[in-house]
Amino acid sequence: MTPSTNTKSKHVLFVTGAFVTHLGWKPWQQFFESRGFQTVAPPWPFKDGTPEELRNRQPNDTDLALLTLDQLIDHYAKIAKSLPEKPIAIGHSLGGLITQILLNRDIVAAAAVLHPVPPLGVFPYEWSFLRGGWKSLGLFTSIKKTYLMSLKDWQYAFVNGMSLEDQRKAWEENTIPESKTVARGGLTKAAKLDFKKTHGPLLIVGGGTDHIIPAHLNRRNFKAYKKDNGSVTEYKEFPNSNHFVVGLPTWQQEANFIYDWFQQHA
Repeated sequence: MTPSTNTKSKHVLFVTGAFVTHLGWKPWQQFFESRGFQTVAPPWPFKDGTPEELRNRQPNDTDLALLTLDQLIDHYAKIAKSLPEKPIAIGHSLGGLITQILLNRDIVAAAAVLHPVPPLGVFPYEWSFLRGGWKSLGLFTSIKKTYLMSLKDWQYAFVNGMSLEDQRKAWEENTIPESKTVARGGLTKAAKLDFKKTHGPLLIVGGGTDHIIPAHLNRRNFKAYKKDNGSVTEYKEFPNSNHFVVGLPTWQQEANFIYDWFQQHA
């Protein structure tokens, strides 16, 4: 079945990325709910708690440590299928990759992805990507222990360009332990999709100051899609957005653009 280029869905599924709490979507949920949508922003398995509670479990939160990317994709697919209608999905970072996969499998009706981790086949050769994310792979360390991004690494990967006070506040309110097996899954067939397949409307959003997912990596992600198969695939870049895009003081500029784009295409 060919996915529709337009959908009347009034449900929005928010898909959280790695290293951060799902609670960061609350302002976005309020934004879309005030415009008539019903929204859900579910946590990853074993991440249903406050950032402080989850950090206090680290590094011995074994259930989270052994979570895989395949299991995580299945988790969000099950949630999407449980909704009254096929939802629109908005994902960030690794959540953006998961969202692209859900769209590719025709599980969601349309999608917007913020600074997404690239699917398999879009090679991330940028040094800033490697510097920002390689520790999460936990090479030569036990996969039974989770990884927690330090404030120093958070400052580089997520909140570069912000004041030290705001960087620390953002770390305390958002940063949580991570599964190394999920991170490693991004290098396997679990992260593969079919770029030639017809899909629902897709908007890829990049940020000009993002270190860990630099804008030109998002542009390569966009260019990987076959453009003559009748699907709507577009790219938008915000020059002053870092990887903390979901929680930046300027988050509404992205939210407004995505809302207007959905109004046009979804």
